[in-house]
Amino acid sequence: NVASFVEWENYPAKKAAAHKILTSQTFPPNPEFQLGPIPATNPVLPGTHWKMWHHAVGGELDRVPDDSWDIVQKEKHPDMLHLLQFPYNGEPPKRLVTDQEITPNPLHFVRNHGGIPIIDRRDYSFLLDGLVAEPRSFTLDDIMDESRFPRMEKTVTMQCSGTRRIEQILKYAGQGDEVPQAPWAEGAIGTARYVGISLKKVVKACGGLAEGAKHLEFYGADTYFKDDKTMNYLVSVPWAKVKANEVMLAWEMNGEPLPRIHGYPLRIVVFGYIGARSVKWLYRVKAIREPSRAPVQSQEYLYFPQQVGKHNLKMTDGIQIQEMPVSSAIMSPWTKQVVIHNGSIRCKGWAYSGGGRWPERVELSADGGFNWYAVPVEKLSRKRRWTWRTWEFDLPCDVEGWVEVVCRCWDNALNTQPPDVRTAWNWGLHVTSSCHRISLYSVNKSRPATRARLAEFESKGIPFGPITVPLAFPSQSWEDYEKYWASHDPRDAEDD
Repeated sequence: NVASFVEWENYPAKKAAAHKILTSQTFPPNPEFQLGPIPATNPVLPGTHWKMWHHAVGGELDRVPDDSWDIVQKEKHPDMLHLLQFPYNGEPPKRLVTDQEITPNPLHFVRNHGGIPIIDRRDYSFLLDGLVAEPRSFTLDDIMDESRFPRMEKTVTMQCSGTRRIEQILKYAGQGDEVPQAPWAEGAIGTARYVGISLKKVVKACGGLAEGAKHLEFYGADTYFKDDKTMNYLVSVPWAKVKANEVMLAWEMNGEPLPRIHGYPLRIVVFGYIGARSVKWLYRVKAIREPSRAPVQSQEYLYFPQQVGKHNLKMTDGIQIQEMPVSSAIMSPWTKQVVIHNGSIRCKGWAYSGGGRWPERVELSADGGFNWYAVPVEKLSRKRRWTWRTWEFDLPCDVEGWVEVVCRCWDNALNTQPPDVRTAWNWGLHVTSSCHRISLYSVNKSRPATRARLAEFESKGIPFGPITVPLAFPSQSWEDYEKYWASHDPRDAEDD
């Protein structure tokens, strides 16, 4: 009843057949993309071996890579940065990340682990089973019936645990699987207004949980591959999170039906958790005793100690990542930019803290973190429990030349960010929560000499940038040069 959709967990024989296919063929290795320059292409990485796995298994999966890319082209903004073509991973360019407090659907980042299922709403239903009193299926019409389930509308920021990963990669490489470790910049975060119902109400409609149930496992219709095995995307969250009405079944995003790329017709939205727990294309919810043993929960999205790596890691060394710590980032200006200003630099960015905490203060420094200026509260967007706060600030900067601008946030629990990316590094390259640092070239035209030089560029019709291009006209007349030395000591010292 659907295309591009296999309920692998319901068909052990199909899983076994797919495993046999994958182990009987040779596929290209995962590309190395961290130790050399990150490719400047868009898409950055093609996902070749993921495409080949889909084609090898065949059947419903054969067209998934092409269909998924067609949906990307149709639903996402033309300026999206495509980090991985398949499975699709993409983020908006910096100039558009915080352009609006609510992220437009075409600009919301996408972090997919498989192809995009093409699901017909008319045939759609999902099952709630496992350790519940009365397992049952629900159609979309069932859960949209307001006489049975009260509507919920919530503004939620979703963030990938890999946000700002590129900062770790550029200094200290780590695990390099192109899907779990896509080279995200600062745009793997977005805020949307979702409409749906609380999952707690659906559990109640099934008679509640049976004894021993402590977690809810979510099944997505996308196909995932791990260690030559074929499966669906599965993760879980604690029942306590669901019980608190912090897990939503959503069918609407920013006033529109969910885009296909964001989980149409129904997805999970978990407030305050990493995006990986907000399963798209939901087809099953299962009540279980322990956290999911599926790979995405037990083998990935783990935060390892710094001395753990390829040489010694075990799954149990890692903390399963749920809530994101406080973080922030500068979206404008950007690193290596030349900024011409009048003594202050206009900066814009975002700040966020997971788990229902919120940014209370954002601070910026123009000297690498020695002196800090607080962003005035009126320059911060609205304070909400589950969302980011966007901000802008004219940062005082008298200095000219290369300066390091740093951003940090304090949340309502007075958590703040570690000072350097080295302190945040971990083998999985997750949770880059250190202070965000950019290096830019400051040109302060409030200084008379600088103002005069810029006027000279303008009068000659010569662009000032790039900063590395040599000066195209004399920096000083010979008359001024000789006049200077006539009134100053010579450069060389004299012998007595």
